[in-house]
Amino acid sequence: MRRGMDAPVRRCERLALDGFRRGRGRPKKYWFEGAYLSDGKGFNNWDVFTHEPGHIRDGSNGDVAVDQYNRYLEDIKLMADMGVNSYRFSISWARILPKGTFGDINMAGIEHYNRLIDALLQKGIQPFVTLTHYDIPQELEERYGGWLSSRIRDDFGYYADICFKYFGDRVKYWTTINEANLMADRGYRLGTYPPARCSGVFGNCSAGDSEKEPFIAAHNMILSHASAVRIYRTTYQERQGGMVGISLDTQWYEPYSNSSEDIAATQRARSFYVNWFLDPIILGRYPIEMVQILGSNLPSFSKSDLSKLSYGLDFIGINYYTGKYVKDCLYSACEHGKTWSEGSYFVTTEKDGVYIGQPTVVDWLFLYPQGMKKIVMYMKERFNNTPIVITENGIAENDNLNPSIMDTLNDIQRVNFMHSYLNSLANAISEGADVRGYFVWSLLDNFEWLDGYSLRFGLHYVNYTNLQRIPKLSATRYAGDRQKGVKRKKEGSFLQRS
Repeated sequence: MRRGMDAPVRRCERLALDGFRRGRGRPKKYWFEGAYLSDGKGFNNWDVFTHEPGHIRDGSNGDVAVDQYNRYLEDIKLMADMGVNSYRFSISWARILPKGTFGDINMAGIEHYNRLIDALLQKGIQPFVTLTHYDIPQELEERYGGWLSSRIRDDFGYYADICFKYFGDRVKYWTTINEANLMADRGYRLGTYPPARCSGVFGNCSAGDSEKEPFIAAHNMILSHASAVRIYRTTYQERQGGMVGISLDTQWYEPYSNSSEDIAATQRARSFYVNWFLDPIILGRYPIEMVQILGSNLPSFSKSDLSKLSYGLDFIGINYYTGKYVKDCLYSACEHGKTWSEGSYFVTTEKDGVYIGQPTVVDWLFLYPQGMKKIVMYMKERFNNTPIVITENGIAENDNLNPSIMDTLNDIQRVNFMHSYLNSLANAISEGADVRGYFVWSLLDNFEWLDGYSLRFGLHYVNYTNLQRIPKLSATRYAGDRQKGVKRKKEGSFLQRS
């Protein structure tokens, strides 16, 4: 058993390369920050959503979360103790612009993020900043319907411009939107995220159109990304020298059978979930599968839109956890429902009574490390080896299942998870994939959206009574692996990478 643990550590050392971002991520400000109305911050859509009963499984909210707003220096020390070289976090749009473009800039919010960025850099930790992760100012939702309105494109550009202006002299890595595909799906198709819009067959919503609105919202997200990138390229990038990309939720899809129908359906699944966003941004068009199937339900790009999209991106952010099987529904009968897609395919985690990977306490996460290499290599081939950053990867424990804190701290499953997934990533790199960094989710246990505080993804345990942080085995093991990698790099025992 001991030998089995050591071998993956040696393989993971291949990732300790010059210029390789290996860090902690991804504190979304709502999950981590707390201080939800402090220092002039306005309401965002998640503030409103979590205060409405019935949305969050344990009835909690992110008003305090893990209070990183006030404890960021303590958390930066944890990062420094682990030897990480980068920290991924998001900025709260409503803390910078409490009322969006309908109000003034909140300079107290600017000053807070300046202090956070400076403190990270003082410890040699590079900030890797996301402009929005699910949350938008509630004012924009109430004024014009948020992502359903084309007005948000310019408003997002205005917000991005402010962030580039005030932080870009020190921030060299920007993500415009995190998991835009998940936002479109859960906010406008299933109705489980704000603004909780959907059709009856998909969920219990008071309004919405699950067959049209996800594509409208996504279209506006894509063009909001383009608006931000155009501003960065034309005004800031030459003198600030940074990179800008987008991060998407990904799953590796395997065909349910070897039939040509299921194989074709699997490609449709990739197009309807990931290429949905990346094809327009990188290739300037929607995937052909979407165009053929959706027809007029898929918005089109004007010449002006295409001009903005031509600014593209500098890297693709991949959030990868698990795999799924895909079954054809175009030429086969399938039941409609939450696991059916407008792309006429059906996704499942089980085939012939066997799960695609070992189950975990999270109902959607089955261990499928080989999918890490597969999704990276797929992106490499489709998008001409555009640089990739793994912006999320991690595993949770259920807070209600562990009988003692010692069981939680001895998180050997997380250690094994990271080793197996990092090994798979290392194999992709060895085959030529241009992978620039890896962020494990997450530095701390925190508020996990619909699951509240019931799931613990952190490398550090958080006592939610007093907010004390305690390193788990995974944190100390990660720090040890990092030190071994640095030592071997100095000895010149593996390839340098820029």
